Amino acid sequence: MPKIDDLDARLITLLTEQPQIGVLGASRDLGVARGTVQARLDRLIERGVIASLAPTLSATALGYPVMAFCTLQIQQRKGRQAVVDHLRGIPEVLEVHTITGGGDLLARVVAQHNADLQRVIDQIVETGLVVHASTTIALAELVAHRTLPLAEEASRASRG
Repeated sequence: MPKIDDLDARLITLLTEQPQIGVLGASRDLGVARGTVQARLDRLIERGVIASLAPTLSATALGYPVMAFCTLQIQQRKGRQAVVDHLRGIPEVLEVHTITGGGDLLARVVAQHNADLQRVIDQIVETGLVVHASTTIALAELVAHRTLPLAEEASRASRG
């Protein structure tokens, strides 16, 4: 399992809190050479610790304030990949995971309003590859998707 040290954690925190800072600004803020910051950043990206430098978009600000989680049961003999390929073609499907329990896949989806959510669900099940869909609408986001606490914990764990 890749470890990160204190400088890595400080760099990740800085980039999370100030994504526009750039390598030079980060080197100044962290008190290390620009080359050190660039090398650390390159290594974190190469190891997959930093998965993306792309902006984080708000579905709500884009006009999709309704979020739901759909548990999907699929036709096993047709294969999971066909379902995943179909779901990948629906822009409102933000992520899909295989799961244990009562379903086969869990999809996080967004919609413009509740009636639009019905349209998205209809699109999900239209191919017949999904045998059953159970949807739970999210009422409020209490803890947004985050990974910074993991980086901080990983840094602490590597120290001792």
